[in-house]
Amino acid sequence: MDEKKLQFIVPTDKGKERLDVFLAAQLPSVTRAKLKRLVDDAKILVNGVPTKAGHAVRPGEVIDVIFPAPEPSELQAEDIPLDILYEDDYLLVINKSAGMVVHPAYGNMSGTLVNALLAHCQSLSDVGGPRRPGLVHRLDKDTSGLLVVAKDDITHVSLAKQLAVHKIDREYRAIVWGHLKNKTGRIEAPIGRHAKDRTRMRIDNQGKFAVTNYHVVDEAQFTSYVKLNLETGRTHQIRVHMMSLGHPVFSDSTYGGRGKQLTGMNPARTKFVNRLFEKFTRHMLHARILSFQHPVINEIVIFESSIPPDMHTLWHILKSSAV
Repeated sequence: MDEKKLQFIVPTDKGKERLDVFLAAQLPSVTRAKLKRLVDDAKILVNGVPTKAGHAVRPGEVIDVIFPAPEPSELQAEDIPLDILYEDDYLLVINKSAGMVVHPAYGNMSGTLVNALLAHCQSLSDVGGPRRPGLVHRLDKDTSGLLVVAKDDITHVSLAKQLAVHKIDREYRAIVWGHLKNKTGRIEAPIGRHAKDRTRMRIDNQGKFAVTNYHVVDEAQFTSYVKLNLETGRTHQIRVHMMSLGHPVFSDSTYGGRGKQLTGMNPARTKFVNRLFEKFTRHMLHARILSFQHPVINEIVIFESSIPPDMHTLWHILKSSAV
């Protein structure tokens, strides 16, 4: 595969700004470290000339970003079935099942969505790095539902920019513990990585800005069925934000949605809930609607995924029981 080039023209109204800062905004899926390597390797040109990361961009300057041909992937293509809601020459929309890891990582290099995509697609964007080809955004392993995958870098950059400025609409559904006092609300709380457990996130005043909007759709005896819309896309955002309200996602062992909820329950309800935990082992969160402007046809496209059977069954049990 040949190297790829993206070109940007600095807008006429752009004020004084460093080159690396300008490009970070244009290429939100590309890490600062990768941008630095591109600068160091003379792969970023301003008006055709290699320059430094600290160059102050000026209106009208033409900036070329050259992505070298990727190294041969260490990842293996695997013939894993995919639930594809939409596909064209530029992107795919996948309905991911709960339990599928999105991309390979240390100790988990196979059986992922990326391994399946490598077998299905002739090409995927490499903006996100060699272990995340095509991935514009992610879902947690046990979160089911929709995500978009880019087949080329230009499509990827366009989608990533929409994501960065909150132009991609993402609606989730969740079953959470308890009844929320305010049936509609906005959670604005920064999220950062947990200081002691690096696999977890937490509310952190020094963390990244994060906003989740919610609306209670229905209530059962000790749970609620909630619609959630993301304005930002932080790791574990919905799960952390709902825990911060005291209403963690049902069966979420990482963020207080399992055993901690049994405190104070009478024996009959404790037995009933423990049976539910045995049957419904994953956190009850589903990415239901995904909407964005298609980068090529320039039309708004909307995709919807039905609530999966496990969530549907659990909610029916919760609504019909009177323990």
